[in-house]
Amino acid sequence: MSLDDLNDDAEATYADIDESLDVTLDEETKRELTMLVAALDPEEPEDLVRRAVHLLFRSTVETGKLDFHLRSTYDVTYDEYLSGVTFDEMTGNSFPQDQQKDDRRYQF
Repeated sequence: MSLDDLNDDAEATYADIDESLDVTLDEETKRELTMLVAALDPEEPEDLVRRAVHLLFRSTVETGKLDFHLRSTYDVTYDEYLSGVTFDEMTGNSFPQDQQKDDRRYQF
């Protein structure tokens, strides 16, 4: 898969979220959400769900898990997705350099 595949999948998912998102919570999640609502007193419980998604996303980005999964599936990183171009396309280089012999590579 590629950067274009990731863009297509992200756009399709974004379009479907409003229509398809109907979350069913298990008992443990309900209890935890209830405690958070009582303690944090948000305007709506959905505010806490939004905040939870933000926290999970940020944690996944900061730990490198997002890049790991994107690289495994789409062969790109989150930075490449944001810039719209892969590192190889940006630098014009790709390693290993099979096409050309670079004798200077290990010289000091």
